[in-house]
Amino acid sequence: MTVYESDLPGVGRKYELETADGRLIVIIHHDGLREVYRRPAPDADAEKLIELSVGNARQLAAVLQGTDFETVDVHALSAPLGEAIIEWRTVTEDSPYVGQTLGEAHIRRETGVSVIAVQRGDETHPNPAADFTMAVDDILVTLGTREEQAALDDYLD
Repeated sequence: MTVYESDLPGVGRKYELETADGRLIVIIHHDGLREVYRRPAPDADAEKLIELSVGNARQLAAVLQGTDFETVDVHALSAPLGEAIIEWRTVTEDSPYVGQTLGEAHIRRETGVSVIAVQRGDETHPNPAADFTMAVDDILVTLGTREEQAALDDYLD
């Protein structure tokens, strides 16, 4: 990732980071205020994403650095589930399966993934039956291989 720095006289310093989605722009004001913008394309206007105080910026930096969390190579993990992993997917309002039962959606038949629970608001529905009707913002807890989980992503959209 390339980072560009420039002084902003009377304001502070600007950092631009090239990302896969365009550029992320961080402006640090002399008083410590941080503003974060996103520019999706070179000719597009930047949209403001967030404004952070000094303390909030330090907390976010610690989270992004992963000081309290160590990542792992998920491809190298050995789990008692074999090749299967558990994922969480939110049913969006655009999903063609809103209002359908799990049985009508044929998720397992079409993708190989098993729905092992559904989180609806504060309620968890473990091992939902085929007649469980999906609603917007339901979180499907699914079990399947990486390939099956990818097929589910395509299937639910």
